[in-house]
Amino acid sequence: MDEGDTPLLPDSLVYQIFLSLRPADVLAAGLVCRQWQAVSRDEFLWREQFYRYYQVARDVPRHPGATSWYEEFRRLYDTVPCVEVQTLREHTDQVLHLSFSHSGYLFASCSKDCTVKIWNNDLLISLLHSADMRPYNWSYTQFSQFNQDDSLLLASGVFLGPHNASSGEIAVISLENFTLLSRVRNKPYDVFGCWLTETSLISGNLHRIGDVTSCSVLWLNNAFQDVESENVNVVKRLFKIQNLNASTIRTVMVADCSRFDSPDLLLDAGAPPGRVFDLGGDKEDEEDKDEAAGLAPVRAKEGWRRLPDRLLDRRTQPQLAERALETKVAELLAQGRTKPPECSAASALDKLLIFTTGCLTYSPHQIGIKHILPHQMTTAGPVLGEGRGSDAFFDALDHVIDVRGHIIGMGLSPDHRYLYVNSRAWPSGSVVADPMQPPPIAEEIDLLVFDLKTMREVKRALRAHRAYTPNDECFFIFLDVSRDFVASGAEDRHGYIWDRHYNICLAKLRHQDVVNSVVFSPQEQELLLTASDDATIKAWRSPRTVRIHQAPRPRSFFSWFASQRR
Repeated sequence: MDEGDTPLLPDSLVYQIFLSLRPADVLAAGLVCRQWQAVSRDEFLWREQFYRYYQVARDVPRHPGATSWYEEFRRLYDTVPCVEVQTLREHTDQVLHLSFSHSGYLFASCSKDCTVKIWNNDLLISLLHSADMRPYNWSYTQFSQFNQDDSLLLASGVFLGPHNASSGEIAVISLENFTLLSRVRNKPYDVFGCWLTETSLISGNLHRIGDVTSCSVLWLNNAFQDVESENVNVVKRLFKIQNLNASTIRTVMVADCSRFDSPDLLLDAGAPPGRVFDLGGDKEDEEDKDEAAGLAPVRAKEGWRRLPDRLLDRRTQPQLAERALETKVAELLAQGRTKPPECSAASALDKLLIFTTGCLTYSPHQIGIKHILPHQMTTAGPVLGEGRGSDAFFDALDHVIDVRGHIIGMGLSPDHRYLYVNSRAWPSGSVVADPMQPPPIAEEIDLLVFDLKTMREVKRALRAHRAYTPNDECFFIFLDVSRDFVASGAEDRHGYIWDRHYNICLAKLRHQDVVNSVVFSPQEQELLLTASDDATIKAWRSPRTVRIHQAPRPRSFFSWFASQRR
């Protein structure tokens, strides 16, 4: 300014200078005088800074909920949970899964140490209860889920049966007094199980038909098994589905169709594939990759190599021609004896049962979907064969999505409209000649997105995370979705966070071993938990919440970011 407070430089020249600065430098310069401050908040300036800093394609529009480019830059920089605030070390072995209560006040963890731990989610997280499942002959716990009103916890684990045969079991735990209410067998164990209503849960069973053919039965179970009345069922069969080529149903989950028409974020199905913003490539990450690749084959997880034996209880496999003949005969026998799909489109009263399956190999490469109608959501009525004629032995799937790769994780968006899938792709044009020899799989993990209302893939594949185990040894990596973000674990010792709208990777969260599970707080997406084979759970908060909790007088983002050099 001159002596008359007249700017010595025109705004247009200051604007051009600011275009060449980094975002933090722009904000720092804006503290010099009123003119520079006004220019430093210019919308066109922050639009350029946004696309350049985050490497977003220019044809991707601003988030529909954003009020300005400056605020949108701030949202991605300041509200992503990427600051480690606490490490929990109460588990003594690999931590496999995390789940939040719907209120966000509690969360549960499952581990190879065979405990289910329930935690208080305060500003400082504390252990509330630990349930040891070894007295029930469990080998380890692997999955948990709170029911809708947070009064019950479903815990799934691997059960050691006679002759050391591995199966699965589901336990229901009361969150009022932490008593064990019921136990339900679950086969195979990686069905996991899930809640359908507040008091009923879905489990699985597997029946062998031939060497590579079997039948999966999905059961609806009452959470309270000690029903006094003989007229009240505690279990009812939902679906009976034929499995071919050593495949089986796994990883069941339920989507609520009533929420489809009011999504938190509407994704454009016609959009081009999103840009891959790979954060790897530095020397430290390359060393991590080499180390992780060396560790992966010797991890203490049960690999897929023994899966056909576990499922079909066979130690010797027939010749390829015999397998093909058996599959063909099974297909022919099922013709005319399979109940057709209920309907082509979901109503608001329906729910969707979603699971992994396959038709070519034991490797889960398809997503199966069945409509659950209102009358099927209770254990009342006939136990077996409801709505099934004498000739209808199997239930047909209502929808099948083939991802042409090994599915290693699935998660629903909070509005249940979108299904996010972790998949390791097969080579292009690969052919499965032998169901026991699936194609090799990529090290890169593709995070695919499907619209459950239209049953179409949203062309927004996300990528950055990696896995190194081969096809017959790879395992489930749990992901989670919040209103604005999606997160996943990986075998490269990191968790990852992407923005759902812009398709960019925003944060990379370090552990000392494989990251098996991630979960956002349902009430506060600026809090994320990660679980790892290093036997720890880490809590991550956004820079904004860390600043609020730590500073006696919270600093504004404007002054805080100006002091950063990222």
